[in-house]
Amino acid sequence: MERATFGAGCFWCVEEDFRRLQGVVNTRVGFMGGHTSKPSYKDVCTGTTGHAEVVDMTYDPLVVSYDRLLEEFWSIHDPTALNRQGPDVGTQYRSVIFFYTPDQESVAKASKDKMEQSGRFQGPVVTEIVPAGEFYVAEDYHQQYMAKQRGEV
Repeated sequence: MERATFGAGCFWCVEEDFRRLQGVVNTRVGFMGGHTSKPSYKDVCTGTTGHAEVVDMTYDPLVVSYDRLLEEFWSIHDPTALNRQGPDVGTQYRSVIFFYTPDQESVAKASKDKMEQSGRFQGPVVTEIVPAGEFYVAEDYHQQYMAKQRGEV
């Protein structure tokens, strides 16, 4: 099993998209990339902690590749929107890939370069690619939020 963490806007919908992929074994939503310890959702929403809303996942690389996870990442948000996704505005909604290994870093950078050169987007891709830091899990009511709304959990 391997680990991947992505920020692509509000973590509720992002988690839902990754949970649907075969080979993604577990997802958790939370916060990464900030400068305060153990932030709450309320703290992160102030925009002062530096954290991004993220989906942290465990996946089976024999079933789903990191490249495939990146394809999903690029398809579910606008990586040219700086610190916003749809109506959500703030640094906590930034586009970011947190990597755990040198291989993940190089694959993520190559994937970003490919996106920039594809002509798919109107502006420059602003996605950050940075080393993973401490992951802080969000409160229970945020976990699998979309599935809970449909009564599936």
